Amino acid sequence: MIDPTRRAMLAGAIALGLLPRAALSQGAAALGAPRPFDWAALQQRAQALSRQPYRAVPEVAAAEAVDYDRVGAIRYRADRQLAGGIRLFPLGRYAPTPVGINIVEGGQARPLTFSPDLFEAEAGHAPALGIAGFRAVTKDGKSDWIAFQGASYFRASGAQDQYGLSARGLAIDTGIAGAEEFPAFTEFWIERTGEQSYLIHALLDGPSVTGAYRFATAFTPGVSGGTVQQVSAVLFFRRDVRRLGIAPATSMFWYGEGNRAAARDWRPEIHDSDGLAIWTGAGERIWRPLTNPPRETLDSFADQNPKGFGLIQRDRDFDHYQDDGAFYDRRPNLWVEPGQGWGKGQVMLYAFPTGSETVDNIVAFWTPAAAPRAGQRLAFDYRLRWGSQDPSLPTTAHAVDSWTGDAGRPGAEPTPGARKLVVDFVGAGLAGLDRQSGVSAEIGVARGRLLTSAAYPVVGQTNRWRVTADIAPEGSGPADVRLFLKRGNTALSETVLFPVFLP
Repeated sequence: MIDPTRRAMLAGAIALGLLPRAALSQGAAALGAPRPFDWAALQQRAQALSRQPYRAVPEVAAAEAVDYDRVGAIRYRADRQLAGGIRLFPLGRYAPTPVGINIVEGGQARPLTFSPDLFEAEAGHAPALGIAGFRAVTKDGKSDWIAFQGASYFRASGAQDQYGLSARGLAIDTGIAGAEEFPAFTEFWIERTGEQSYLIHALLDGPSVTGAYRFATAFTPGVSGGTVQQVSAVLFFRRDVRRLGIAPATSMFWYGEGNRAAARDWRPEIHDSDGLAIWTGAGERIWRPLTNPPRETLDSFADQNPKGFGLIQRDRDFDHYQDDGAFYDRRPNLWVEPGQGWGKGQVMLYAFPTGSETVDNIVAFWTPAAAPRAGQRLAFDYRLRWGSQDPSLPTTAHAVDSWTGDAGRPGAEPTPGARKLVVDFVGAGLAGLDRQSGVSAEIGVARGRLLTSAAYPVVGQTNRWRVTADIAPEGSGPADVRLFLKRGNTALSETVLFPVFLP
């Protein structure tokens, strides 16, 4: 990066419209000389980088001492704001690797030169050590709506000003013991395209792959709004990859209404997302409730050209969480809409046990049928929707609650070697149907046996039906249960997939 004089730095900031003139007396971010930049050039750079040996960006060793509390005491100066709303994150223990930042206007990119005085530290705290990432703040500057920080992680606050789950640029060998890689965004190019919209380019680098990324990102305030990102990713592989994860989302599920036995906390439920939703290429709607499994699990759902998938927080009732600090009822959904040409592959869901809300234990992503090979180029386009509205809901009935417990009749001795699964569905198409309407549950069980089942309307509820099933897993399980409501040959609900474990 070029280190210009202060006079040249201020002139560059004025030319880019990054600062009002009144802010000049307080200082401005130092931007280097302009250089041509475009999407094609970034792809060429990523491809050239893939032909070189991998060299990780060195971590800043002193960042280890900057723990959660200390990094929170370092703030980016509001008067150094970039591109109409971009503020930077300082390095810390959990993000110790510096990234490059460039501001783009009119096809010209100006690199930002780091200086500790870009940040202000509270009394008694050390100054900033470098730049770990960035965020875009709202028009009033009181909150932020998108943030990129750490490896290839990024997240949006959705429609209710609340962060939750994260996305990643790429997942490599997730769920393969000892093999997972975390390629990182090493440099960003940020161009303001509207009052609350940016075109963000990023260079990805890792031991197995390099990549060029383009995020056309826009925020619409209000409960019906949120953040939408149109993503293009072009990947170049240094070496073979066993499991490639496209459009990965990372979330947390500790416990919900269905597994209260996992709770140590007083709050009734704690999770960022409560289900994986899939809209298959054939048009089937699938809902896989999330669980906190007793051991690592990896589920795969084969498909061709999926219409959409994502991690969803369907339960948005504050009373179900009673959390007026973390606000789990406001956590955003993340819905992925694949572009053309994704072809055959599978949506994968990896989960591992957690006993804390601070550990993200859920990952969902798309894996192409053919594993990438060294020297190969792959490209993927997709849209990410972050918001409170649930784009996964079918026109038929959808699952709203699920529980597991002892198998057998209530009040009687539990059925040994079995568990009861209960799923409730809600939908306008269930209106007026009763026990004499010919509604039944279609239930299939893999790695287990179905012992008994029933489907019936919930007393006192409108348009709500309940399915109960006693399942005997093979061995220690899990048994994989597939169920939906039907009337004759017509499906009345989405398909629910549920793993049943023995306690």
